[in-house]
Parts: sequence; C-alpha cells; structure tokens
Amino acid sequence: METLYVVKIGGNIIDHEAKLADFLQSFAALPGKKILVHGGGKLATQLAEQMNVPQQMVDGRRITDADTLKIVTMVYAGDINKRVVATLQSHGCNAIGLTGADGNAILAHKREKGGIDYGFAGDVDQVNANLLSGLLKLGLTVVLAPITHNGKAQLLNTNADTIAQETAKGLSKLYNVQLIYSFEKSGVLLDANDDSTVIPSIHPAYYEELKASEKIFAGMIPKLDNAFAAVRSGVEKVIIGKAEQLHQLIAGSAGTSIVHE
Repeated sequence: METLYVVKIGGNIIDHEAKLADFLQSFAALPGKKILVHGGGKLATQLAEQMNVPQQMVDGRRITDADTLKIVTMVYAGDINKRVVATLQSHGCNAIGLTGADGNAILAHKREKGGIDYGFAGDVDQVNANLLSGLLKLGLTVVLAPITHNGKAQLLNTNADTIAQETAKGLSKLYNVQLIYSFEKSGVLLDANDDSTVIPSIHPAYYEELKASEKIFAGMIPKLDNAFAAVRSGVEKVIIGKAEQLHQLIAGSAGTSIVHE
C-alpha cells in the first residue's frame, strides 16, 4: 500500500508567524500523499478578548459556549485554515481546506456531560475515508480544521490531536499511515527540561516500564496513550517531535517513534 503522512501541527507553531512559514515550506516539500491537521493556538482567545467573550479553560481544554463556537469557527475554519492553504499553494502544494462538515468529512457528537460540561465540544464518531482518499487521489493535500458536525446542523469544536488520530486510523485500511505529532519539543523526553534526552523509540513493553518507573512526565502520558491506541488500530507508526525537524522525523533520524513491537 501507498504511504500517507497525517501531520498534526501544534498551536505554538501556529502562533509564531516565522516558524509556521518555515514548517509549511517543509511540509509542502514532503513527497507523496499527505494530510495536515491544525489547531488554533492563541488566536481564538485573543479574538474572544477583543469581542469581550469570556473564556473558560479546564485542564487546557476550552469550554465552548455558543459565542465561543462562533469565534473558533471563524478563526480555525476561516482565518487559519485559509492562510495555511494559501501558503501551501505558494509553495506549489495544491491544497484544499476542510472542516468536518465539508463533504461530511468528520461526524461527531456533543461530548456527554460528566463532571464538566464542555459545551459544544465534539467527540469523533466517523471519518469519511472515501472522501479524503478521493481528494488525495486527485493530487490534493487536505488541510483539516478542528471543527466537526453532528449531522443535524450543529457544528462542534473538536480537539485537533484527536482529529489527527481518528483520521489516521480511518485511512489505515487504505494506506500505510504514518501519524506525526509535530510540536515544540524534540520528542518524548526522559527529562522534561532537557531536550537532549529524547527516547528514539518506544514499544508497548518499554512504555509500561517507563510509566512504572515514572521516567516520563505526566503530561506526555495522554499523548502516548493515544499514540498506542492509533498503532493498535492499524496506523503503521506514530512519530512525536519538533516541527522544525519534520523531514528528519519522517526519516527516523529525530524524534520518538511509537511502534507495535
């Protein structure tokens, strides 16, 4: 099967104009089929402040009330998505920007109320693999904004890491999918404050050892749990590392690879 790269770019890169420009130039140069999933960084929060719409965050996740949903839709699906698409076009990468509602790309449901009501936050039910594959076959690079829908005219704000994972899983029967989480760190670190302590590769047994010995910091555990869920669901490999090293991540000379065995 053909290789497909699903790349998620972290919000900290979205916030930095020069870093984003450099990353998009590197991404555009990747050969073959690719999908880019982006978040929103701080832009939605800044716009909300300008519009006097109070923002609530719980454990780093945004509470999406009706006014906030309008703002994140404008910022994620509008401003950021189209600037990313236009920049990729400038580098000769023919890109198309989508939300989950476009072409019924990603169906989701409103997150069930537990201890916290996250408002119009969405959890993914289904990825339209046929649509995405069809666009890829046309030579288009897909740029996914983290806005989904429930099939009943309700838009939902969905975590971009989750969209990347679910997209990779959904396309894993059609392609050899490599899922790349690119952010500000050099990979999974043995010492969170030392970027030189990257763990090159983690398989399930080693992951259990690392957790048992408390050698990886707590904030990375949810990301790694998601990464192993992806490889168990058919994704060939998950790579975690620095956005500035995208080509090295794919070549296996940088970052942390999450593998089956």
